[in-house]
Amino acid sequence: MPRDDYQRQLESLREDVLYMGEVVAERLRMGLDALEQQDEELGQEVIERDSEVNELYLELERDCVDLLALQQPVAGDLRFIASSFKIITDLERIADLATNLGGYAKEARYEVFPDVDVQRIGDETLEMLAMAMAAYEDEDADGCFAVAERDDDLDALCEAASETIVRDLIEKEANDQEEVEDLMADVSRLLLTVRDLERVGDHAVNVAARTLYMVENSDELIY
Repeated sequence: MPRDDYQRQLESLREDVLYMGEVVAERLRMGLDALEQQDEELGQEVIERDSEVNELYLELERDCVDLLALQQPVAGDLRFIASSFKIITDLERIADLATNLGGYAKEARYEVFPDVDVQRIGDETLEMLAMAMAAYEDEDADGCFAVAERDDDLDALCEAASETIVRDLIEKEANDQEEVEDLMADVSRLLLTVRDLERVGDHAVNVAARTLYMVENSDELIY
């Protein structure tokens, strides 16, 4: 294959990975909106549209495999393709977590825990994902470290939210068994929501870690 065609394929891969990042961020925003609005229809839409992300992932996976098998890239190109493959895997997993949010939105009644700001946590994860994808696009090593540092703030938010949920649960009084069961179901869903958002942050850090490896051949952030 002529060198120009090969370079175009590499650039196309980068653009497609960035597009997948935009789609996944949109799904995550939809999931958060469904939770905030307790919108069952929007939650269902997030679930049903997960197949679009899966199709994107499979298409990009094939592109990466073809480039590796047919072009036998070396050095920087090899790191770029390998890192892109790892990144789309993390993006697909973020989309799965967004689908979880859609499911929680169909059942949740989070007004019973007004002190837990799920949207603030969600906004933090969206910002981390945007930062990670910008670092990938710009090949920005400093941006990669900034994402990793931001994860500490997210972890603190998630820990505080979980502690608030448990504290409020202890303080609440239920009148009958049915009310107890409903309360426990909401507690479980809310704790799962916080856990899933924390995982979104972890995947954003993974994107940054693979980008740093791509740019500087450093595994400092990979864990």
